[in-house]
Amino acid sequence: MKYWKYLLIGISFGIVFTKGQVISWYRINEMFHFMSFHMYGIISSAILIGVIGNQFIKRKKLKDFSGKDITFEPKERTYVRYAVGGVFFGMGWALTGACPGPQAALLGAGYLVYAVVMVSSILGTLVYGILRDKLPH
Repeated sequence: MKYWKYLLIGISFGIVFTKGQVISWYRINEMFHFMSFHMYGIISSAILIGVIGNQFIKRKKLKDFSGKDITFEPKERTYVRYAVGGVFFGMGWALTGACPGPQAALLGAGYLVYAVVMVSSILGTLVYGILRDKLPH
């Protein structure tokens, strides 16, 4: 019963993605061809909200639901791994027409072919978890 709130948040998130046309292949195609600002505006808004949210958490010293301090660990400055990861992420996004966020919304909207994309994403994450220690830092 305690997980109902997460289901409702997920459904709300999917509705916002659908109404905001974030799941639209045409919008994603426009973005990758630099034909429209729509997706760049949504992504920029998400980044801005994330920055403001992180600063709010840090300044108010908020705690998580279990009462532990929320901490932000600094990332390693190994740009090669971020560049390689970004290339793979971008290729997957361009080839499938969806980043991981809206995959569930696309599936929920009836685009059943995204079940293959979602399973592939999960398998890719599992493979990364297995190979993580062997990859360049």
